[in-house]
Amino acid sequence: MIDTPLSLYIHFPWCARKCPYCDFNSHELKGDIPETRYVETLLRDLEVELESGFEPELRPTLQSIFMGGGTPSLFSPASIDDLFKGIRDRFDIIESEITLEANPGTFDQAHFDGYHRAGINRLSIGAQSFSADALTRLGRIHGPADIERAYIGARRSGFSRINLDLMHGLPDQTLEDALHDLTRAIELEPEHISWYQLTIEPNTRFYKYPPVLPKDPVLEDIFIAGNDLLKSAGYVQYEVSAYSRPTEESRHNLNYWRFGDYLGIGAGAHGKITRANQVIRTTKNRMPTEYLQNPNGKTKIVDSSDLTLEFLLNALRLTNGFDLSLFEGTTGLSSSLLDSFLEQAIQKGFLVRSINQITPTEKGRLFLNDLLMLVD
Repeated sequence: MIDTPLSLYIHFPWCARKCPYCDFNSHELKGDIPETRYVETLLRDLEVELESGFEPELRPTLQSIFMGGGTPSLFSPASIDDLFKGIRDRFDIIESEITLEANPGTFDQAHFDGYHRAGINRLSIGAQSFSADALTRLGRIHGPADIERAYIGARRSGFSRINLDLMHGLPDQTLEDALHDLTRAIELEPEHISWYQLTIEPNTRFYKYPPVLPKDPVLEDIFIAGNDLLKSAGYVQYEVSAYSRPTEESRHNLNYWRFGDYLGIGAGAHGKITRANQVIRTTKNRMPTEYLQNPNGKTKIVDSSDLTLEFLLNALRLTNGFDLSLFEGTTGLSSSLLDSFLEQAIQKGFLVRSINQITPTEKGRLFLNDLLMLVD
């Protein structure tokens, strides 16, 4: 196995309001956030991760850090600064990409200024849509004007790398509605746009009370026309739902899709670490109260029979696909295990192969779930 890059994911479980489509580990805020105690627990969690898998004298380098939620921007700059002081004591993060997710509905200029001073160098703003009606139906606490206000505030704070999160396939959304959202986002000129389809997940309000979503032909038209619009605006699709200006890809996301390693800390956080030629998945207690009492969580060695699917679930999201050497280096398995899958996928027009490079076709990217069904 190769030495894979290392990232850090930090989960913040509280949000102002639980959205009806959200299946993430987020909990509607009731009362004050125990910021100080949570940051102390995060650092204790991180210390346990270090002690369980790294040499005591080693100060590992982090390729990237991502703070997701929930709503990390509910936390004060002082708490984020304290957190990063603790991270710097344990890791080399001088050249790390450091992203924080921000909800436009909780925008505060002083917070954005403080995050930038604390060392955050990339913001991901959860726009979701520029339609007031769509935002209301999605349960969002912000309107279109709040998105622009947060974006302008981020630039004012000094952020030179901004991602806008957008969804498509929204309830009753038309092709024109979806392209309007993209056009408004493009006009702001962010470095990165995440544009992904709304899916109805179990354990959500939308699952219990399903909204009327666009039919498949409309979804396909939206996907194709949206791709063309983003391409014409200079954005490169490097992953199924991620578009960026040249060289502005999310290093954190790329590490996921290339099957790199990442520590996961915080309530409900997941991690993936390679140790002694084994891939280990980690999970932390989901409930914030339980996590504050015991951040250690659980570990599970990924069975070799599951590694192939796990790798492909990630690597096939990339527009450029993967080299077979990456499969062998990150899983420790022989690429010959992919022979049957590749033969079927190429025959069906989902993939193309050039020597050892495996690349999804447009059909493969559009029907990724169907492609993955071919895995034994």
